[in-house]
Order: sequence, then structure tokens, then C-alpha cells
Amino acid sequence: MIEVQPLSFPEGTALAISVQLPKTNLLVVTTDKGYIMCGALDVSLLNQRLTDRQILAGRAVGVKTIQELLDAPLESVTTAAENIGITVGMTGREAIFKLL
Repeated sequence: MIEVQPLSFPEGTALAISVQLPKTNLLVVTTDKGYIMCGALDVSLLNQRLTDRQILAGRAVGVKTIQELLDAPLESVTTAAENIGITVGMTGREAIFKLL
């Protein structure tokens, strides 16, 4: 099953996407500029093979819900995300604020 829901913040609206797969869930919170995602995100691929795209993204591991994704510290972020002040250790919510 796929669930999509808007998330309202004072800075704007993000979109939460949850894809329920056998034995795992894919979790994403996205804005017009970039996104945060669960551990399925391959930040190394984005930084090494897709660097020319300047993708703004961060990854949190061990999360099972959208709320956990927003509350968890980011384990890794793309170089492009670092360039706008998104850092490892900040919460997903803090990263979304910078992406709105």
C-alpha cells in the first residue's frame, strides 16, 4: 500500500510518502527542493554518480514511521545538502525546514 499525505509546517507544506513493502517500509518526506528518506536511500550513489544533479537529500536509519523519520537524526546527507546547511546529526524535521 502507498500512503501520501501533506505535512503542514510554518515554513510551508511537505509531502509524506510511505510505501509498505514485504518486510519493510520506504519512507520519504519531500519538498520542492529536496527530501529526507529512510535507510534505503543510497547517499553515496547520489554523491558519486549523480553529483551533477546537486540532489538535496538526507538519510535516517532505523525509522519505521514518518514521525520517526522527522524526529530521527540524519545519519548521512548529500554534499549538496551540506552546502545549504543540512548536516549529519540534525533531525529530519530540521532538514525539512531548510528545504522549505
